[in-house]
Amino acid sequence: MIPAFTRSASGDASLAPSRWARGQSKLSGGSAKDMGITVEEGARRLPRSAVLSYPFRPLFLAAGSWAVAGIAIWLPMFLGYVRLPTRFDPLTWHIHEMLFGFVMAAVGGFLLTAIPNWTKRPPISGYPLAVLTGLWMLGRAVCLISAELPPWMAIGGDLAFPVALLVVAAREIIAGRNWRNLVMTAPLAAFIVADLLMHLESLSFAVPVGLGWRLGLAAPIMLISVIGGRIIPNFTRNWLSKRDSRRLPMPPDGTDLAALGVINLGLILWAILPGLRLPGLILVVAAALNAWRLARWAGGATLAEPLLFILHIGYGWVVIGVALLGLSTLDAGVPMASAIHALSAGAIGIMILAVMPRVTLGHTGRDLTANRTTVLIFILINAAAIMRVAASWNIGGMIILLVLSGICWVAAFGLFEIAYGPMLLRQLHANT
Repeated sequence: MIPAFTRSASGDASLAPSRWARGQSKLSGGSAKDMGITVEEGARRLPRSAVLSYPFRPLFLAAGSWAVAGIAIWLPMFLGYVRLPTRFDPLTWHIHEMLFGFVMAAVGGFLLTAIPNWTKRPPISGYPLAVLTGLWMLGRAVCLISAELPPWMAIGGDLAFPVALLVVAAREIIAGRNWRNLVMTAPLAAFIVADLLMHLESLSFAVPVGLGWRLGLAAPIMLISVIGGRIIPNFTRNWLSKRDSRRLPMPPDGTDLAALGVINLGLILWAILPGLRLPGLILVVAAALNAWRLARWAGGATLAEPLLFILHIGYGWVVIGVALLGLSTLDAGVPMASAIHALSAGAIGIMILAVMPRVTLGHTGRDLTANRTTVLIFILINAAAIMRVAASWNIGGMIILLVLSGICWVAAFGLFEIAYGPMLLRQLHANT
């Protein structure tokens, strides 16, 4: 389902410069040493800022900043200290902004960075990228003050970014005649439908209760199961092969197909029919299959490189979250909130913080290795997920755990902005 990514000298397929980038390097006299930053070299020749030279730059900055701001705003809302002029209640606003603000920005940055490698076309950049980023900002603004706006204006402003992202992604894939990857636009379409459903529900339209946020949660987990299942074993195999390790990930086979099919089926059924026991049974089976799938990727052998090991941890949270969701659906004593946050704060949050530093380092010509700050980021985001999952099991200590989880979450993404923001904003060349 996922194409064979172009590989860079580092062995990191998703971070390799596209054929367009290599062509720009030849035109500008670039050497093989500069291949990791040839896209930025080409972009520098154009009259635009570094931050608009490649999609991951502004959109990863947006994702990180909203991960911080969204929680910093929501915690006082949840505790009753702050009220916003939004049609969403505090919990619904929190769910909406994490899924369609934070996650959508990260997904957009990743996909629009990967697509040039798939299509061999230049990346979207400059003014079109500025407009796309501006639409994301517009969505955040209208959702903050939606109670003061006509419904159509709030909905239109919020949906502008995901719709534009879908159009741009589909156009680039079709123009590059990369038909096998057209399927990657399906999660974007699911996000749009889910976002619209949340707005309609807030306006008391007759839509299934909670369908919007369930679909919005299922979409990125399905995306992780597909893309993660390709890049994690590939990156692991490349890294271990360079070290002459005898322990390598198993090649993909029927186990992977079964794990993918069952988890996707279970998530779709749960999103549409959450009251039935069947989705719960399927999700429990999916968790077992994906645990076996993860075990085949030799993650333990990558412990020496946290930048790689964190990808395995992130997928481990997918297994945990899907298992908890299945048990909760089966009324096995698992709080639904714990399952939801194992998938959201755990799987999605950790995978995003695993991918954003990796892409940033790779596309600015730096070594793919985690420094101490990056390791601290990984520790903080896992602590945030653990405490948030535990909060739903501990009613007496829930508020304390929620606040501590929020602090760790804000600290993790805040550190990402501090450590990686300068690379994303202005640095086209690696200095270290």
